[in-house]
Amino acid sequence: VQLQACGGGLVQAGGSLRLSCAASGTIFSIRSMGWYRQVPGKQRELVASITSGGTTNYAEPVKGRFTISRDNAKNTVYLQMNSLKPEDTAVYYCNAEASATSLAFAMDYWGKGTLVTVSS
Repeated sequence: VQLQACGGGLVQAGGSLRLSCAASGTIFSIRSMGWYRQVPGKQRELVASITSGGTTNYAEPVKGRFTISRDNAKNTVYLQMNSLKPEDTAVYYCNAEASATSLAFAMDYWGKGTLVTVSS
């Protein structure tokens, strides 16, 4: 399973960005997909996640500003980020909990990360 994320960039505070991440390769099923972020010197933290059934979970700092969505047919997850703040600056990583075959246990897969920079 490979994850390809795109959509990062530089934006002013208060602006918006949309990240997308597509899963490809040998995929039997994807349980959940999500976005994490990491800044230098800190641990990677969950931003938002969504199950195959559409149940979402958000980190407290992004509630009300970020929206995660998913297209199961395309194995793609999106993160709409509005009202961005300088503290949202980080490398954002796409994650998928997926099984490559019907006999395989679900595993965590990670994309390479995309940089989001919010200027004040």
